[in-house]
Amino acid sequence: MKTVILHADDVGMCHGANRAFVDLSRAGRLDSGSVMVPCPWFPEIATEAAADPMLDLGVHLTLTSEWYGYRWGPISTRNTASGLLDADGYFPRDVIALRRAMVPEAAEIEMRAQIERALAAGIDVTHLDTHMGAALVPEVLPATLRLALEFRLPLLLPREIHSYLSVLRLGEVEPRPYEQALTLMEEARMPVFERFTMTPGAMPDAASYRPVLVPSGPGLTFVSLHPNTPGDIETITARHPRQEPGWRTGEYAFLAAGAADAILTADGIRRSGMRVLRDGWRRADAPRTGQSPPS
Repeated sequence: MKTVILHADDVGMCHGANRAFVDLSRAGRLDSGSVMVPCPWFPEIATEAAADPMLDLGVHLTLTSEWYGYRWGPISTRNTASGLLDADGYFPRDVIALRRAMVPEAAEIEMRAQIERALAAGIDVTHLDTHMGAALVPEVLPATLRLALEFRLPLLLPREIHSYLSVLRLGEVEPRPYEQALTLMEEARMPVFERFTMTPGAMPDAASYRPVLVPSGPGLTFVSLHPNTPGDIETITARHPRQEPGWRTGEYAFLAAGAADAILTADGIRRSGMRVLRDGWRRADAPRTGQSPPS
């Protein structure tokens, strides 16, 4: 069976990302999202999610800050020796710069702090994924997996790893650490995605989005989307060299109109959320770990 999760990345990054996630989730157009805890608009979405248990929200582990004129930095340290701050005092702009500088132990402390802050804010955290792939580079992948197992949160690491690495800019990586991580995830009975697809990054239409939405084979497919309501994202992205103006707000309109649902329905694709996967894993794994499943 082909199953997709329609997922909103970058929740908490700005007001428009928050509104898009909430509006589309409540309309049944999205299945889950993930929040960037260090970002300025985290408190808004944390308050909303704590008050509405229907919202399916994970943590978008964040170690980079890519925009011009709109930045954020670590919540666990201001020490430049951590390698988590660039010359301006924010996270590095891209993953390659992060890999050159970061201390893996400091990155693990930061990621733990982000998860714990989300939980303390009242968010029923459903999973872990990562901004720009930063938490899945080989230097910190073992730490990220440790956190996922400790908090019993499914981790986005697709079995078809090329589907993930091919759309991100992580620099040179070897496949073996990912193979080892997937083996550990399967031994722990954690839900594992078959593949990853992502927003095309251009003004949406059915032709460009169908390959993203319709899986190439059976199993779970994680569809990473980036919808925003109009009003602030246009200013944030204006100076970014790889951003086509308007596609994030266009994606919001595309999803709100039910265009993605129509494509999935026509192809007989099933949808799921992250909370159901998390809770199913916790129930199945409770006898082995000795931990109580969720009520």
